[in-house]
This record gives sequence, C-alpha cells and structure tokens, in this order.
Amino acid sequence: MTPRITLVQGDITRQRADALVNAANSSLLGGGGVDGAIHRRGGPDILAECRALRASRYGRGLPTGQAVATTAGRLDARWVIHTVGPVHSTTEDRSALLASCYRESLRVADELGARTVAFPAISTGVYRWPLDDAARIALETVRTTDTAVEEITFVLFDERAYEAFAAEAG
Repeated sequence: MTPRITLVQGDITRQRADALVNAANSSLLGGGGVDGAIHRRGGPDILAECRALRASRYGRGLPTGQAVATTAGRLDARWVIHTVGPVHSTTEDRSALLASCYRESLRVADELGARTVAFPAISTGVYRWPLDDAARIALETVRTTDTAVEEITFVLFDERAYEAFAAEAG
C-alpha cells in the first residue's frame, strides 16, 4: 500500500506523528537547523539516548544515509528517527545518499511500527541541496519505497521549500 503524502509549511517540532525525522549531523549530539530545534524542544532525553548510541553502536558517528531512532522526549511523537543527509556537491552525485535517508528512515519506522511519519526537507539547509532536486528525490523515494507507514507528511519550513515540494508533488 502506498502511503498518503501531505505537505505542510511549518515547524516540524510542532507536528504530531508517530515518528518525526531529524535531519541530524553525524555526531547525533544536536546542531543547527532542524537538528537543534528537535533537541531543544524535545529535551534532554533525546540527547541522553543519542549519547548512549554514540557510546555503543556509533562511536564514529552515524554514517550519511543511515537512520536510527530514539525517544521523542517532549515532542508530540513516540520516536525521533535521526538520519544524516549528504552535503550537496557540484562535482559528485550524492543523490543516492539523500534517497537512502528517506528509505532508511522508513525502514526504521516500519521496525518501530510507526504509521505516521513527518519528514523535513533533508539536506536543504546548511548542506545546500537545491530545493527542486531535493523535493524530486524525496517524493520519488517515499513513493517507491515499500513501507507499512500509512501517512507521510513533509513539513517544510518556509514558503520556498513548500512551493518546491508542491511543484514536484504535482
């Protein structure tokens, strides 16, 4: 079954879903953009679980394109799925890594039993991925990934991002 896909403009930390996806950095210890906002609003429980993951399975950090889950702390969700997007490059095609972020996040969501998942526009902030290409990769990947997730919401921070995803969604 193909999940229902919706687009909203807003703050992902204000969304209600089984799982919120965090555009994390590989350290898993918070940062700027979506990552910092999720850690700030979600509270110390998220950071504590991220530190435990670093101490056990991800001593060198979470690899780009992979995903791992923690509690959602004070967010209106059960879990946060952390994924590390690639930095955009004009000399190397990293689109498979960006697609992997969405595919791996859905795999983790399935393992957790999540039925609703909210995604940000991964890699479009400080990692400088062009919005139109990011939207194409994101939507194409979630549409073609076999998942039990019933509803996917793309939470787009500003009008420019929303318009890029809306144009790609058709």
